[in-house]
Amino acid sequence: FKVPSGNPSSRRAMEPLRQMLARARPLLAGLGGASGGGPSGGQSALAIAAAGTTGALYFGLNNCIFNVEGGQRAVIFNRIGGVNMTKVYAEGTHLMVPWFQKPILFDVRARPRLIQSTTGSKDLQMVNLTLRVLSRPDRDKLPSIVTTLGSDYDERVLPSVVHEVLKSVVARFNAAQLITQRELVSRLIRDRLTARSADFFIVIDDVSITHLDFGKEYRQAIEAKQVAQQDAQRAHFIVERAVQEKRSIIIRAEGEARSAELIGAAVGSNPAFIELRKIEAAREIATTVAKSANKIYLSAGSLLLNVHEKGNFDLQSRAHSEEVKAEEVKEGEASAALAALSRDVVLVADDTASDALASEQTGAEAPEGALSLPLAA
Repeated sequence: FKVPSGNPSSRRAMEPLRQMLARARPLLAGLGGASGGGPSGGQSALAIAAAGTTGALYFGLNNCIFNVEGGQRAVIFNRIGGVNMTKVYAEGTHLMVPWFQKPILFDVRARPRLIQSTTGSKDLQMVNLTLRVLSRPDRDKLPSIVTTLGSDYDERVLPSVVHEVLKSVVARFNAAQLITQRELVSRLIRDRLTARSADFFIVIDDVSITHLDFGKEYRQAIEAKQVAQQDAQRAHFIVERAVQEKRSIIIRAEGEARSAELIGAAVGSNPAFIELRKIEAAREIATTVAKSANKIYLSAGSLLLNVHEKGNFDLQSRAHSEEVKAEEVKEGEASAALAALSRDVVLVADDTASDALASEQTGAEAPEGALSLPLAA
């Protein structure tokens, strides 16, 4: 006779029965050689009775105990009174009445669950969310869970509750806030889901958003917006470059004009400036020709090497002619001023003579300060 295999606690409890069966095995083996009657028949009856008693004891003990493993809790269902609402059995081995009582085991450890939901945001964008919920049953409320929800309580409650909470929370944020304020959204979902699940005796240990995605149209709109922003930035860069080029042209022109003014002033004040420039140009040309591998024969005038000649730029004579012209202009202005003064003197003399003549004819004295001029016959 072999004891059926079970959990370790059952094997330890059935070890005395196994030893009793081992001692009864020789008696059972003698039943095959007995011919009935006499002492051998009495021994056979005794062996049969011992075997029946042992089997009855094994069946009774095997059905009178139950084990609760680590991380589990048990609730007893009675065929007469129903579920025991006052007691929850912890880990270990416990007694029960066979057939009248039956244990219902629950795993009270936290279990993860992934729930997907599609909902709308505040700006009417469709959002695909995947939520990871870590939940477990309330250990003190297991009898109520058995009577109201059953052993598959999480399948009955969590999907609907999670969808409801997600829709209510996500509707408060727009698409951009769902990305930038993800921690706040997760915390609001956890708080509301914890309060909502407490009505069904379910404890929420953790809630996290594992996936967040938007609709195809929204992604295309974002891509189009990014492209438009890049085009606008490129156009702005082109405009800025054109403005900078315009400024550089103006600055270059102003610099060239200022340079021309400075050169003109330098040439006017120092005629040898142009000669210095000729010497510098001739030196550069000579250096370039000297470094060239080709042999070229040119005239000194083409190379600007005739720096000792004045050529067409006789600056001293030009300066002298300009001085002469300035003196002529001054002399002309002085002659014009002298002629105008002479005309004024003649007019004054004529007026004085007329007044004197008029006074003589009337016999009056000439006014004091008048000029006495001889009258022409």
